[in-house]
Amino acid sequence: MGKKKRKHYYREKLPSRPCPLENAGLEKVDFKDVELLKQFVTEKGKIIPRRISGLSARSQKKLTRAIKQARNIALLSFSAGYISPEEVQD
Repeated sequence: MGKKKRKHYYREKLPSRPCPLENAGLEKVDFKDVELLKQFVTEKGKIIPRRISGLSARSQKKLTRAIKQARNIALLSFSAGYISPEEVQD
């Protein structure tokens, strides 16, 4: 008895979504632009994944690196997302 050949079902490729950062004309994601970075961080301080944010792989890597730099310089909190300047002075 020979093996049965399996039928291969290919799903159609979905049209790719445009990257929001590239549509806005941002080539470089700056770690000092906290207002932009906090849009991609949850309330608990986690970075929003690429499949939800709709970013391209290249933009997601740039964004992740910028968020990590901002955290190390204390522009962003590791746990709470965004620290406003008013909260720092208190």
